[in-house]
Amino acid sequence: MNITSATFLKSVIRIEECPRDGRPEIAFVGRSNVGKSSLLNALLNRKGLAKTSTTPGKTQMINFFDVNRRFYFVDLPGYGYAKVPKGVKSEWSRVMTAYLRHREPLKLVVQLLDARHTPSDKDHEMLELLRRARVPVLLAATKIDKLSRNERTRNLKAIRADLDLDDDAVIIPFSAVTAEGVKPLWEIIAPCLKSPT
Repeated sequence: MNITSATFLKSVIRIEECPRDGRPEIAFVGRSNVGKSSLLNALLNRKGLAKTSTTPGKTQMINFFDVNRRFYFVDLPGYGYAKVPKGVKSEWSRVMTAYLRHREPLKLVVQLLDARHTPSDKDHEMLELLRRARVPVLLAATKIDKLSRNERTRNLKAIRADLDLDDDAVIIPFSAVTAEGVKPLWEIIAPCLKSPT
């Protein structure tokens, strides 16, 4: 994918505030600190476009990025570790659920999983929500560069077993450091952008 332009458009806290132009949307979900912003920046070949942080819970709203003036990347709040009031977490959950279940321009959700660990309860809950919403899902195993070759094989197999995935389910190993996984991700994302609304 040739990225000619990628700009931050806006942050929203209500579904009504989402863009209304009908452009295709690719959303990214994952637990706090799994590397969503780093993955977005790597896919768009832009350093610092999506703000990264070592502090979990940095993304607190639904962030829209205008790509090539043709489609949107959507960065959803991280789940699991953010140190925020319970009421705020509850509101995040409500808005994210509404977005994932009812957003018509949404073509694909990329769910990020930390390759170093088996999926958490929150990872399972999100995958189940996506299954119920009948949204196409692509799994990306982040921070793969931090594993040895043996650990990598073992961990990817463990993730697949833990999530009870079919043999044909795709998990793309990804590293923001080495850019491994950028091309395979685009190979799946790009056709989704051409599918009819």
